[in-house]
Amino acid sequence: MTTPRFDVVVVGGGIVGLATAHAVARTGRSVAVVEREPRLAAHQTGNNSNVVHSGLYYAPGGHKARLAVAGCAETVAFCRTHDLPCEVTGKLVVATEPDELPRLAELKRRGDANGVESHELDEAGMHAHEPHVRGLRALFVPSTGVTDYRAIAEKIGELVQKDGGEIHLGRAVRSVVRRRADVVVRTDGGDLLGTQVVVCAGLRCDELARASGADPGVRIIPFRGEYSGFGERAAGLVKGLIYPVPDPAFPFLGVHATRGIDGSVHAGPNAVLALAREGYSWGVVKPRELLGSLAYPGMLRLARQHWRYGLGEMHRSLSREAMVRRIQRLLPDVRADDLHPAGAGVRAQAVRADGSLVDDFLFAAQGCDNRSGGSGAVLHVLNAPSPAATAALPIGREILETLTGERLGPL
Repeated sequence: MTTPRFDVVVVGGGIVGLATAHAVARTGRSVAVVEREPRLAAHQTGNNSNVVHSGLYYAPGGHKARLAVAGCAETVAFCRTHDLPCEVTGKLVVATEPDELPRLAELKRRGDANGVESHELDEAGMHAHEPHVRGLRALFVPSTGVTDYRAIAEKIGELVQKDGGEIHLGRAVRSVVRRRADVVVRTDGGDLLGTQVVVCAGLRCDELARASGADPGVRIIPFRGEYSGFGERAAGLVKGLIYPVPDPAFPFLGVHATRGIDGSVHAGPNAVLALAREGYSWGVVKPRELLGSLAYPGMLRLARQHWRYGLGEMHRSLSREAMVRRIQRLLPDVRADDLHPAGAGVRAQAVRADGSLVDDFLFAAQGCDNRSGGSGAVLHVLNAPSPAATAALPIGREILETLTGERLGPL
């Protein structure tokens, strides 16, 4: 039987992989997406807070800043074009303590440098947006919104297939083997051939890189983020999106309150070490994967440096009272009995051997020099955490340009 051959094979059916396949299909090239789960967007894409990020937080000049700002506008436009749920609500970033005011000013500076509109508010100004919030000063960012990223990913998948691409679900990729003229993608359902391959494997991206002969230089450490849903009384305290000033030592935005696209309100996430790559609860434990995380030198160094932070996150995971105290820093009228479990996501966080957290999108290329059409080239996406969902459409086009030299404009 002839092995199926494509111009590009994309490994991973999350929103970044699908956006890449969509960009490829728009050029008329043949493309296939291979996803190990029985449905698209099963992990990071389908288990997050569904916020459309503005690009406020990110260091000017980095991938995150540039692609999130473009992706914010494109995500909203995509939803409107395809009649998908999306609402531009704006958000407040609130300083609750005096020592947070310089960090709030730095966010304003970053936002200005990135071209993100924001407005400084005093206490009266923030109460005009969110009457029940507590704080000293705030930034209001009007371009932030909420959506349903699983719905967006599924729509992109439909468009890939409409343009002639293929989507293969329930096929786990074991390795990617480069040859001079092409790449063999070995799956548990048979091989596929690609002139070029993009690996967007999320929680498994470093494993696949190593299995394919690449040195990722990082290890994926899975951090679980749990959400607490608000009961009807507490939900009435939140009109839109309320964020704390983030700790600059971590690439997490802190526990925030979000009124979702369905009208429900949740707060979160925290950030605790997951006990498996797909460990969405304390009950999901894979000893080999957990040992791999704990024995990694970068994780040991990270734990030694930030053990107090980690213990606090674990305490909030196990104690509703501890979680509500964190929420009360922003919303003092929320009570512990207002909260109920509202799901969790697992963030694929790349960690270097020195214990530092990778804070930007990270790519590793094998043979992606655009010579001879880039035959036998593989591009590994090694770190694509938030705001990757917001930035997915421009990320996909940028990956296409890296592979082929061809530049596409927005839809």
